[in-house]
Amino acid sequence: MPALNQRYYSLDVFRGATVCLMILVNNPGTWSHIYDPLEHATWHGLTPTDLVFPFFLFAVGNALAFVMPRLEAGGDPVFWKKVTRRSLLIFAIGLFLAWWPFFKWSGNELVFKPWSYIDDKGNPQGIRILGVLPRIALCYFFAAILIYYLRLRKAFFAGVILLLLYWILCAMLGDKTDPYSMNGWFGNKIDETVLGAAHMYKGEGMLFDPEGIMSTLPAIVQVIFGYMAGDYIIKKGKTHEMLTGLFVAGVAFLLAGFFWDMVFPINKKIWTSSYVVYTTGLAMITIAVMIYMIEFKNIKGGLARFFDVFGKNALFVFALSAFLPKGLALIRLGEGVNPWNWPYKKMLIHTPGAKENGSLLYAVCVILFMWAICWWMDKKKIYVKV
Repeated sequence: MPALNQRYYSLDVFRGATVCLMILVNNPGTWSHIYDPLEHATWHGLTPTDLVFPFFLFAVGNALAFVMPRLEAGGDPVFWKKVTRRSLLIFAIGLFLAWWPFFKWSGNELVFKPWSYIDDKGNPQGIRILGVLPRIALCYFFAAILIYYLRLRKAFFAGVILLLLYWILCAMLGDKTDPYSMNGWFGNKIDETVLGAAHMYKGEGMLFDPEGIMSTLPAIVQVIFGYMAGDYIIKKGKTHEMLTGLFVAGVAFLLAGFFWDMVFPINKKIWTSSYVVYTTGLAMITIAVMIYMIEFKNIKGGLARFFDVFGKNALFVFALSAFLPKGLALIRLGEGVNPWNWPYKKMLIHTPGAKENGSLLYAVCVILFMWAICWWMDKKKIYVKV
C-alpha cells in the first residue's frame, strides 16, 4: 500500500540543509576571500557549491510528489489555480528582490533604481529578470504541468527527451569551435533578444546569464527527477526495498552523468544535461543515506534538528537572507560599512590566520542569525507557505 500518510523527517532535513548551504555560500564576509569549495566552478567541473541549487530543485520535486495527489483529486481548476498562483508568487518575489531596495547611493544622495537605463559608458543597465527564485518558479510550473498531464512514466521520458534536445541544441547552435564555452553557448543570443541586455546578469564580465532561458529547460528535468524519487519513496514506504532501490538508482544516475560528461561536460552555469543527471544521482544517494540514518536508525541528533528548522520555512528564509543585506546596505555607518556587514568589517575581518577564515566565520554567523529567526518561527508555529 502507498505510504501516503507516512512522515519523512529526513526529507525535511535534506531541504533544510540545502537552503542552509544556499545561504552560507551567498553570504561571505567578502567575495574576495572565499575557500575554493564554497565557490562555483569557474566553468566545466563541479564544486560542493554547485550541488546546492540542483539539490534544492530536486527537493522541490520531492515536495511536489506529496501534494500532487491532492491536486489531481481537485481536477484541472484546483491544479491550475494552485500551481499558477505559487509559480507567479515565487517569480514575483524573485523580481522584487532583484529590484529591492529600489534606491541606491549615487555620491551622497539616494536615487531611484530605474527598470532600465543607459550608463555613462553607453551600456544598457537595469533590473535582472531571471535569477534563483524565478528559475525555481519556472521549473516548478513546467514540471508540474508535465507530471500532471503525462503522469510519471511519460513525464520521465519527456524529461529525458528534454535533456537530449538540449544537448543537440548546444552542439548544433553553439559556436562550432567550442559550443560549450561561455562565449560559444547558443543561449546568450536568445537571452539578449528576449530579456534585453539591460536585464541580464553581468557578473561574468560579459552578457551571460547563468539562470537564462535555455538553461532553464534541463533544470525543469531536475524537478521531474525529484518528483520521481519522492513518488517512489511514498509508494514503497519505509522499507529496505525502497532504500535499496533509491540508492541503486542514485548510483546509476551518477555513473550515467559521469560518462555523459565525457562528451557533454558537467557545467552548472549552462546547466548541462550531464550536470542534471550527475547531481540527481548525488541527491538520490544523499537522501537514501539520510533516510537510512534518520528513519531506519532513528538518529535524530542536534544537526538534524538544526537543519529541520530551516526546512520548515525554506523559501521564506532564503528570501529573507537576500532582503536584509540589500536593505540594510542603504544605511551608511562609515566608508563601505553598513549594519549588515559591520560585524565583518569591524571584527571578523581581524580573525587570525588566512583571510578566508574571517569571511567564512561571518557566513556562519549569518547562518546562526537566520536559524534563530527560523527557530523562533517554529516555536510560534509560524510557517510561511508560498
